Amino acid sequence: MLYRQLLTELNGYADEEYKTFHKRLLKNDNINVIGVRVPILRKIAKKYKDEVDGLLACPDEYYEVTFIKLTAVSMLEYGQFIKYVDKCVPLIDNWATCDCFVPKCINSHRDEFMPYIRKYAAADGEFYQRFALTTLLHFYVEDKYAETIFALAERSDTSLYYVHMAVAWLIAETLVKFYDKAKSFLLENTLDKKTHNKAIQKACESFRLSNDQKNYLKGIKR
Repeated sequence: MLYRQLLTELNGYADEEYKTFHKRLLKNDNINVIGVRVPILRKIAKKYKDEVDGLLACPDEYYEVTFIKLTAVSMLEYGQFIKYVDKCVPLIDNWATCDCFVPKCINSHRDEFMPYIRKYAAADGEFYQRFALTTLLHFYVEDKYAETIFALAERSDTSLYYVHMAVAWLIAETLVKFYDKAKSFLLENTLDKKTHNKAIQKACESFRLSNDQKNYLKGIKR
């Protein structure tokens, strides 16, 4: 009943033009998209956040259904969220779902959640690793966690495209937040050449670094 109700609601918001646009962004023809915009999906998820068990029992036939599941779980308090996270991460099969799964409760439980990050970072799946990296990006980019970030970044499987991009994005942000430590990390050359250079490129696109810093970084490209 819940699944049929959810599909009826989603189809009522379907936008064919947005569906075409979003499918192109996802770059995965195997993902079925109804074509509902993110603000609407968030509102629907909020409405169902007290029915998480029912949501998780729904089939993952459509991008929007999975998005709603993860968003509803991300709205829970940490004690509840942690009961569901291991059921949620395996559902992630694209960059958009991954990058929008940002459980804010982690921010006040960062040390408690770190074992989960380490577990996902060490997993074989591309989006397990990307989730670990984007969670670090959202909640952990500060001096206290610098060495952990660098260690996990250099162990990541950057032969996987979406892991490669996440590592570059993460290291670019560390260059903004603690430039000297991040610069020293890059000088160790522990990242593969492609990811090393992409991190520098992304950092140099930021208005938060000085021209002198950007020029130095461009000089250490490999």
